[in-house]
Amino acid sequence: MPMPSKNKLSLSVQYPDPRLKTILSRSAIRRWVQSALFAPAELTIRFVDAAEGQALNRDYRGKDYATNVLTFAYSEDGGNEDLAESAVTRADIVLCTDVLQREAKEQGKTLEHHAVHLIVHGVLHAQGYDHETDSEAAEMEQIEIELLAALRIPNPYAQDAGARSLK
Repeated sequence: MPMPSKNKLSLSVQYPDPRLKTILSRSAIRRWVQSALFAPAELTIRFVDAAEGQALNRDYRGKDYATNVLTFAYSEDGGNEDLAESAVTRADIVLCTDVLQREAKEQGKTLEHHAVHLIVHGVLHAQGYDHETDSEAAEMEQIEIELLAALRIPNPYAQDAGARSLK
């Protein structure tokens, strides 16, 4: 896996659900996003409540419940195998505050560590990574583990063995 380098990033952070605004700062979110970028990107990170998260999941994925993170990728130039130098990743990444808080508590993780994991997960999705098959899931999880370790965050799957909260 190539390690991310400092790529050009245009980042918008939105807090229509303001509960995490003072806990998860824009500068920290920028650093976490940057840590998972393999190419230049234009991204929006949006923190929503359960009602908006459920509506988005229902309307775009046909699943009528709020989920932890949704990624709406608008360009996957070159996919994850061969990202061209000029490729720009464009995506909206939506995190549901209610689910994020509940999962962090249930899994015995800090809110910040779980948020970083979900942000990294969403950024990887934006760049074409997926976990639809076991081999894709194993690859994506290994990349997440390595990226999070570089940020000094414990392996999120070791604490949650057997449970795949991101599927």
